[in-house]
Amino acid sequence: MPKRILTTVAIIVAIFFISYGLNNYVVGQALPFSLLSVYLFHAIATIIIYLIVETLNEKLPNQVGYAYLMLICFKIGAFVLIFQKSIFSLETLEMTSRISLVIPLFVFLITEGVIIGKLLSRK
Repeated sequence: MPKRILTTVAIIVAIFFISYGLNNYVVGQALPFSLLSVYLFHAIATIIIYLIVETLNEKLPNQVGYAYLMLICFKIGAFVLIFQKSIFSLETLEMTSRISLVIPLFVFLITEGVIIGKLLSRK
């Protein structure tokens, strides 16, 4: 199990660096929010969610799916609370800013789905 956890965390960190670098390079302009903070939030939240699901999979394997859905809701709620002033107080966001805000969400949501799916299909 520790090897699987380290491998998964390394994959998430690699996805963080690659996707942040690509997004920052493609946008090429200053955004009204910190793109690094958004990516860090999603990467750290993904690691935390994976660790919780990994732990629950050993203790309560029948409840892992429900726990994952609950954790995703908490993640979105925490994102709204943390970035409320820097993102949601702006009246209008340009399309590049909107896309740069949504890309990390989908990248890490897909990553979580694939990782959790592989974890659950092992049993």
